[in-house]
Amino acid sequence: MTRIVVLGDVMVDVVARLSGPVAVASDSPSRISWGFGGSAANVAAWLVAAGGAPVLVGRVGDDPQGAAAAADLTAAGVDARLVVDPDRATGTCIVLVAPSGERSMLPDAGANDGLQADDLPDELLAAGRHLHVTGYALIRPGSRPAARAAIERAKSAGMTVSVDPSSAAILSAEFLDWADGADLLLPNADEAEALGGVRALTERFPELVVKLGAQGALWTDGRKEVRIRAAAAPAVDSTGAGDAFAAGLLYARINWAGVGEALASGRDLAARAVAGHGARPPKRA
Repeated sequence: MTRIVVLGDVMVDVVARLSGPVAVASDSPSRISWGFGGSAANVAAWLVAAGGAPVLVGRVGDDPQGAAAAADLTAAGVDARLVVDPDRATGTCIVLVAPSGERSMLPDAGANDGLQADDLPDELLAAGRHLHVTGYALIRPGSRPAARAAIERAKSAGMTVSVDPSSAAILSAEFLDWADGADLLLPNADEAEALGGVRALTERFPELVVKLGAQGALWTDGRKEVRIRAAAAPAVDSTGAGDAFAAGLLYARINWAGVGEALASGRDLAARAVAGHGARPPKRA
């Protein structure tokens, strides 16, 4: 089976499902739960749900949270190659989920920002076909050199590379240089706008897929364009939906599906994600 290597963040999520708007300087009743997240870890878990056998490369802390995150990924079927960071705690993210299902995140990178180039061994590059890098690894200054090196090494090894910008609010024009070498950029609409718009991005990357939420998704190589409609699915919780889309799209493309089929695969997996709670697929029986 063709292997996809995913590089990036692993997090423990503290999820607050709000009953209404946040009451600033007062109380906002909510239901609190714990779970696991991190964009790269989410993509890897959804790749398994799509039928793949991904390898995840990342870092966790030397703490119970890191051990639990690693065990959860293994139980989900992910080949998790997680380095234990001796100095940083496992990354943690507070996720606020509005009644509409829209989520906002307050991340503490922790061990994710300690990523090193040798965390990704040459053997994985030799055995893999595609490398997917989540944008947080490029945005954070501590992990950026390792993420940049991973892209360059993957290209030298003959792999294709995709990058998901991950978060519009913390993007800058420099991100385009950090993602240089990627064959495919996977922003959502806000991220594409923050990086200069679709036309500008097609001048930097051979392929662009823009996640458009309720409007579906768009693929373009700067000359041709393919669009699909969104799935008619209830929006319970949008956490991890973009990661599920990326997983469905990449699994289909790496297994030689056409553009339209790959977009539909991403859309359908994202629809599964928003219909349930949390960033990951439901637990396997």
